[in-house]
Amino acid sequence: MNRRQAVNNGGEGDLDMSGADGAAMPENKRERPKLLIAATIPATISAFLIPYADHFRGLGWRVDAMARGAAKSEPLEGHFDSLIDAEWSRNPLDLNNIAKNNRRIRELSAARGYDIVHVHTPVASFVTRLALRKLRLSGRPKVVYTAHGFHFCRGGRRASNFIFRTLEKMAGHWTDKLIVINREDFEAAKKYRVADPESLTYMPGIGLDFSAYGRREKKNSDTLKIRAELGLGDDDILYSMIAEFNPGKRHKDAIIALSKTGEDKIHLACAGDGRLLLETKDLAQSLGVEKRVHFLGRIADPRPLLEASRATIMPSEREGLSRALMESACLGVPIIGSDARGVYDIVHDHRGLLFPVGDQLALRDAMLQMAAERYPSITPDPNWRIENLIHMHEELYEELLKNMAGDGER
Repeated sequence: MNRRQAVNNGGEGDLDMSGADGAAMPENKRERPKLLIAATIPATISAFLIPYADHFRGLGWRVDAMARGAAKSEPLEGHFDSLIDAEWSRNPLDLNNIAKNNRRIRELSAARGYDIVHVHTPVASFVTRLALRKLRLSGRPKVVYTAHGFHFCRGGRRASNFIFRTLEKMAGHWTDKLIVINREDFEAAKKYRVADPESLTYMPGIGLDFSAYGRREKKNSDTLKIRAELGLGDDDILYSMIAEFNPGKRHKDAIIALSKTGEDKIHLACAGDGRLLLETKDLAQSLGVEKRVHFLGRIADPRPLLEASRATIMPSEREGLSRALMESACLGVPIIGSDARGVYDIVHDHRGLLFPVGDQLALRDAMLQMAAERYPSITPDPNWRIENLIHMHEELYEELLKNMAGDGER
């Protein structure tokens, strides 16, 4: 079978909201390799995984997507053969995720005959691997898990580290290939035997389209517009932080550090939303810096904000491999980052300044240092290119398909 045979981009075009009771595939399409991409929410798929779906469909594969609310996700339409709703929450310890999805996922996979099921994000990955743990013993499907940062990490709470490490080790037995995207997770996976060593694979992130960060016609005008909208003068210095407002991102460190600079010309723009947004706004007001902290909400295109900034700030206590920092590097904008997993991987190679997680004074000093003297323009790691990551996935999938053929022969 020629896996590089092109197919119509529309595929079969079905928006399957029912799960395993969809119509059987036509006889002349049954030999197409079948891939299911699963994540907890559609935003993960639309932000990171559409290039993979487009690529493998272009090679003749059937590619479906499964997430909570996937069937109504407009960004996913046209990129998958089928969009499948899952009934899970984002809480990795919610047992209803298993009760509602275990049988349905197993029946769906058996009915569709997926060759490979590739799971992302903690909830989707655990629930799906649990559901398929016995079915995969027959040789199909092969199960791949990309860990976008383990929930256990260096510096994490002992109890939560133990719980999440135990869950990952349990699910590792139900996984044919485990992909980790930073070096700390790679070493942790080996140390704690999260998966069999031969199934462990390191990939440098999930991939970026470098062409999107090159010369842009509106670059200067967009930068000036951002600064004007924020009310910044020519002498004002802007730092940006693009992150969801949750405890692990540690927005409070950035705002407290800003308040300690004693420099009215230093501003911070925070893009994103989340459950700690109002609390973070209250903190800025209580510290008297509410006029210098700008809350922008979710932004569709981060490039103008990054380009308008002296540096990008990331005080997180853990990351998978920070997309915002990779984008900053692609634009040549330096970084002030914590020495946490998934941040250190990017910053340590002459891309900015590092400070210990939670050290607000060290972060303040780094902000003052970059305000006083511009850090040289930085460059991205060429291994982050989406073409490189797609090629690595292609090789991994081909290996699994060959192993599947070998299993059939035996």
